[in-house]
Amino acid sequence: MFQRITAKLIDLATRSGFARLVGFALLIFFVFFRIWDPAPLESFRLKVFDYYQTLYPRPQGPLPVTIIDIDERSLQALGQWPWPRTRLAELVRRTTRLGGVAIGFDVLFAEPDRLSPALFAKSVGTLDRDTKEKLLKLPSNDQVFAAAIKRSRVILGQSGYNEKLASADEKNAAYTSFATLGKDPNPYLISFPGLRRNVSELEKAALGRGLITILPESDGIIRRIPLVMKAQGRIVPSLTSELLRVATGSNAILIKTNDAGISSVVLGGVEIPTDQNGQLWLHFNTHNPDRYVSAKDILDGSVDQRKLAGKLVLLGTSAIGLFDIKTTPVDAAIPGVEVHAQILESILSKSFLTRPNFAIAAEVTVAILFGLILIILVPMMSVLSVFLLGGTIAAALVGMSWYLFIRQSMLIDVAYPLISSLVIFLILVFINYFREEQERSKVRSAFGQYLSPDLVEQLAEHPEKLVLGGETRELSILFSDVRGFTTISETYKSDPQGLTALINRLLTPLSSAVMDTGGTIDKYMGDNIMAFWNAPLDNDAHAKDACISALSMLVRLEKLNVERKIEAEENQIPFLPLEVGIGINTGECVVGNIGSDMRFDYSVLGDSVNLAARLEGQTKSYGVSIIIGSKTAAQVEETFAILELDSIRVKGKTEPEVVFTVLGPTSDQQNQTYIDLNIENTKMLLHYRNQEWAKASDSLKNCRKIAAGLSLETFFDIYKDRIETFEKSPPPTNWDGVWTMTTK
Repeated sequence: MFQRITAKLIDLATRSGFARLVGFALLIFFVFFRIWDPAPLESFRLKVFDYYQTLYPRPQGPLPVTIIDIDERSLQALGQWPWPRTRLAELVRRTTRLGGVAIGFDVLFAEPDRLSPALFAKSVGTLDRDTKEKLLKLPSNDQVFAAAIKRSRVILGQSGYNEKLASADEKNAAYTSFATLGKDPNPYLISFPGLRRNVSELEKAALGRGLITILPESDGIIRRIPLVMKAQGRIVPSLTSELLRVATGSNAILIKTNDAGISSVVLGGVEIPTDQNGQLWLHFNTHNPDRYVSAKDILDGSVDQRKLAGKLVLLGTSAIGLFDIKTTPVDAAIPGVEVHAQILESILSKSFLTRPNFAIAAEVTVAILFGLILIILVPMMSVLSVFLLGGTIAAALVGMSWYLFIRQSMLIDVAYPLISSLVIFLILVFINYFREEQERSKVRSAFGQYLSPDLVEQLAEHPEKLVLGGETRELSILFSDVRGFTTISETYKSDPQGLTALINRLLTPLSSAVMDTGGTIDKYMGDNIMAFWNAPLDNDAHAKDACISALSMLVRLEKLNVERKIEAEENQIPFLPLEVGIGINTGECVVGNIGSDMRFDYSVLGDSVNLAARLEGQTKSYGVSIIIGSKTAAQVEETFAILELDSIRVKGKTEPEVVFTVLGPTSDQQNQTYIDLNIENTKMLLHYRNQEWAKASDSLKNCRKIAAGLSLETFFDIYKDRIETFEKSPPPTNWDGVWTMTTK
């Protein structure tokens, strides 16, 4: 039942263009699917972008940024973190003296230093009064640190927070100035309810403040870094944006917007393209230890001055225990401070990636374009062409995306159009496959009982060779009929099942003889078989194969008669041998699906078919098993030993036909008996048609002698009777030698 329903649906799809309707429906679905942009699609897109960066990371140029690293060596030498801020003040002083342009802290100083003298004095209860008073009079570590910051160009880090934070100094806090070109950027900015600042004393001393918050994607990988954000209700810069502003002496940061959102951020005269939320797509470089100097080496004076002179400086940590480790598309684990360094390197070298606001529209357009190409072409193409088309489209999509990444540093998603095109392609191929399978199934069903398995498979694989509705072509048609079958069937009056078994037993070997030579069985009519060659598959040797099949039928029938005779003797029942007459004719016919809208068969029509049936009917008259027409004889005379029988006008036809019988294959033709018989028989027919009755009679006697044992007695008797009749009563003067048959 399921197979029948499936077949109906596939047939409907094929006839009504349902495959294309499915394709259009899928295309519409994928347009909305991209607008929805679920997490799996986004993840796949980002993984593709990661793979591009893995294959082609940002080339390493000069290193304009140096990272002062609070590394494991520094912690071992100078003690655990947090360090006294007097030590950090010394770091700032030494870095400034060594030529650092500006220093950005990837560290937050949200609380006063616990190691300041006054706080220490209050926390230790065992100090004497004088010592305690001296400590209380000393400047705090934060004051020392603030003084060092004030004498340098320092940018402190801040952090976005998920709750709004109250601050006594909120009104007096320093903020970076922003300018806007275009629409209000606030609705598009990544926003935090709160802002965690540094100690007020430090923030007032610093030239700038920026967010150190780095937001990974949903899979934990850093790909985009916001250059500007919103925190505690105000627009604030990132640490790197503020560091560049301070280093270039700019008073403000410019934000450009368009209808899609934020388009770029301008820092120190450099326009940096961003996504609609103000995030920079970072083209990462692989981890490079040359970016780092140990904080210990600066403090003990062993650092190479060239590592800091004229450089932007970031202070952060690579120590595992301080948990500032990030994952990028090209590195599984790097210190978070290096992400900030790579942002600065990318901006200064203008080696950033871009994903323009029109990217989504472009990707949807490409998906629609390639989807339409597939929908239009796939149902019309062969399997090989379909896969070549699919491969070409996939290669074009990937190649286009890769080219834009390499040459334009542009991120255009290949994942979405590739997925949509692939699904549409596979669905159309799936429908095509089942359509072809249904066609093959129909061919197998239609021809499985009438053709050899090899020919059926050829037709199933190449159904285009089967022209439906009829075509005109030259065929060789064979009719075979059992002689005296009515008499045989009378013996089965009380056993109709036995008669059916006998017919099946008879038709099976005869049918095999047809199919073994590539013939097509048109139909069974009781004990009669109708077959033809050269359709539906081409067969240039169709006449030869028809004659081979006829001779094979006689051999197989003889074998069957031997078996039946033995069975009859064992069962002590009368034995009636089976004999067949076979007529073969070659000529043009119409072949194809013939019948009504409700029922049709693959069959042949034409005058040549009627003549073949008439020739089979005359085998009994001439006492031979096989009669072939003149066109058949002309095509097989070099292959078989044939003997001309007569020129006849069959019932229902006005045109005469010269007919022949087949005596055997080529090897028998070389037998001297056949050669002599053919020569003498030709003489006899020539004398007969010239009304030379005496000479015809003499030649006929010679033929009898030569053909002894060839079962041609009935044929010779026919001519003996005719010659004797014409000797007594000559034919009319206009007699043409053609014998008109009065029976079929």
